[in-house]
Amino acid sequence: MVSWSLDTFFEPRCPENQCQGTKELGFDNSYPLLHCRLPSCLFLLQLDRICFVFQSLLAASSFQKAIFSSRTHAKQQTEYPPMNCSSRNKTDTCPTTDKPQIHVIDDSSGQACPEYFRWIHEDLRLWKEKGITKELVESGKSTADIRLVVVDGKLYLEKNRGVFQTRDVFTIWGLLQLLRFYPGKLPDLDLLFQCGDRPVIKKANFKGEDATKAPPLFHYCGNDETFDIAFPDWSFWGWPEIHIKPWEPLRRELEKGNKKTKWMKRESYAYWKGNPDVSATRGDLLKCNRKDKQDWGTQAYAVRWNQEARKGFKTTNLASQCTHRYKIYAEGIAWSVSQKYILACDSMSLHITPRFYDFFTRSLVPTEHYWPIKRDHMCKSIKFAVDWGNKHTKKAQKIGKAGSNFVLEGLKMKNVYDYMFHLLTEYAKLLKYKPTIPPGAVQVCLEAMACDVTGVEKVFKIASMVRRPADIGPCTMPPPYQPEELNSFLERKANLTKQVELWEASGTVGEF
Repeated sequence: MVSWSLDTFFEPRCPENQCQGTKELGFDNSYPLLHCRLPSCLFLLQLDRICFVFQSLLAASSFQKAIFSSRTHAKQQTEYPPMNCSSRNKTDTCPTTDKPQIHVIDDSSGQACPEYFRWIHEDLRLWKEKGITKELVESGKSTADIRLVVVDGKLYLEKNRGVFQTRDVFTIWGLLQLLRFYPGKLPDLDLLFQCGDRPVIKKANFKGEDATKAPPLFHYCGNDETFDIAFPDWSFWGWPEIHIKPWEPLRRELEKGNKKTKWMKRESYAYWKGNPDVSATRGDLLKCNRKDKQDWGTQAYAVRWNQEARKGFKTTNLASQCTHRYKIYAEGIAWSVSQKYILACDSMSLHITPRFYDFFTRSLVPTEHYWPIKRDHMCKSIKFAVDWGNKHTKKAQKIGKAGSNFVLEGLKMKNVYDYMFHLLTEYAKLLKYKPTIPPGAVQVCLEAMACDVTGVEKVFKIASMVRRPADIGPCTMPPPYQPEELNSFLERKANLTKQVELWEASGTVGEF
C-alpha cells in the first residue's frame, strides 16, 4: 500500500535533514500519513512556499475535530483506511477497500439546522406535487455539464462537456466526501449539474402549466428568473488554480486574521480586490478610487491572476485581507464565491445590489448582516456607507460581526455537508423512478480522483478529505416557509434596502 506524503509532491527532493514528520510539526495522529518539508523545498509546479500552505491546511487536530465531531461525548468513529493507490491500475480505478467500523448514530443530531436550510423546500417546491420522472431529468441533459448518479452508496459520473478549470472535479470530490461523512445514509440519486456561472433554467420558458416541465438542474447559484437548484460550490473543497484553500482551514485562518487588527485600528475605507474584467459593475467600482480631490472612501484593486500565479500568489492571501472596516462585495459574471470570504472578516460588508444568490445568501438581511449599495451611483452610495460607519462605529461593528458570525459559525463544514445531505435526500424523495447507472457512466472514488493528480490539486484534496464518518447525525431540518411568512420576510428585506436608499437621498440615517 502506498501512503501519501509530501515526498510525492516535491522535486527535487529536499536534503534529508529538512524532512519533518507530523508529530515534529505539532500535528497529532489525525494525519499520520502526511508529512511536510520545510518551505525551502521546491514544488513540482514551481510554486514556492507550498509547505507553508500545507501546514496551515492541516493545522493540528482542531481541523479534524471541528468537521467530524460536534459533541465531546459522542462516540468517535473509526477512521477510514488510507487511500490505496498501489493496487490501482488504469482499468480498475476504484479498488475495493475495507470499510471502517461504523457506530450506529441517531438519524438526527438533535441540533436545529440554520435558518437558510429552509430554502431547500423553496428550491424543490416546483416538483413537489407531481414529482420528478426519468423523462424529465433526461430532458435537461443538454443544459447540464455533468450527470451524477448514486447507486448503493457509490458515485457514478457521466460527463457531457468540458468544464472551466476544476469546478466539476472539486464538486464531485465534495460529493465523495459527503458519502464518507454519512456512509449508507444517502439515498439513490440521479441528478444533473451545471458548473457554469449563470443559472440556465429560465422561468420564462416554462410558464403556467408548463412550469412543472422544467428539468431539475443543480447549480452553484440561482436568481428570481430561474429554477436552478442552489448547491454548495466547488471552493468549499479548494480552488487550486488561484490557490484558495478548502473552506474549513481557510475559515479558521480568517478567524485568526480578524484578531490581528482590531476594528477601530483598521483602515477606515471600503476595500475590494478582485478581477474587474468579468462584469461592468466591477469595472465601474475601480472608478470609485480616490482621484485628485475626490475621495469616495474606496480602495479597489484589480487582480490579474496570470500575474499573481507568476508571483506565487503572495498578495492574494484572503486571511491577510481583514484590515479594513468595510469590505465590498461585487458580483462577477454571476454570483461570486468571494462573498463568504468578504463576510468573514468582521468588516461591515457593502453589497452592491446582488442579482444572484447561492445556497445560503438568501437569509442575509440588509442592515443586519450587510449594508446595501446601489448599483447606480455606487461611488456615492459607498461614500455614504463609509461616512455613516465612521460616525457610528459601534453599529457598523455590530453589522460586520453579525455577517461574520453568519458564515464563520453557520457555514462550518458540518453544516455544509448537512445542507448537501438534506437537499439531496429531499430531492430523492421526489424521484418517481429507481436510479440506475447510465450507459457510459464511470464510477468515481478517492483513488480515481486523487492517485494520479499532482500539485496543489492533490494537496487540497488530501486536506479536505473526510477521514472518518460523522459521530452524530445531520441537524434537524426547519419547516418550509408558509406563503405569508416568506412574503413577509422578502418584504422586510426590500423595505430595509429601500430605507437605506431614502437615508442616502436625505443624507441622514434614522434609528434602526
